[in-house]
Amino acid sequence: MTLKITISLLDNNQFKLHGMENVDGLTPKELMLYAAAKCAGLTVLSILKEHTSSITNFEISIEGRLSTPTPVAESRFLHFNIIYNIECPTLKDQIVISRAVNLAHDKYCGVLQMYRQIAPVMHETSIVSTEDRN
Repeated sequence: MTLKITISLLDNNQFKLHGMENVDGLTPKELMLYAAAKCAGLTVLSILKEHTSSITNFEISIEGRLSTPTPVAESRFLHFNIIYNIECPTLKDQIVISRAVNLAHDKYCGVLQMYRQIAPVMHETSIVSTEDRN
């Protein structure tokens, strides 16, 4: 079984969980996914504070594949996959944001570092510039 959660950045640098008002309805294993997504997102934002790059849209989805067909106490994660979908104003921003995502994912997000001890953590990144090239 695969569990998935998605969060999006709001205007106030807070993240909103898709499909729910708050995290109270999440299962413990879904909370683990939420913690990883939020840690990665906040780490990316923290790295970007040092630069003038801006993000116009930021969404993080994380999937965790469980070892059992239904979530039970014995279930364990076999792997994690994080998908970063980001929009930014300029092509220059793409380069800076890409580096920030890679640093957050590979080095600075403590939750992802912990999860690497449990199972492989893969990621995909899509960064789109809204700049008109004409």
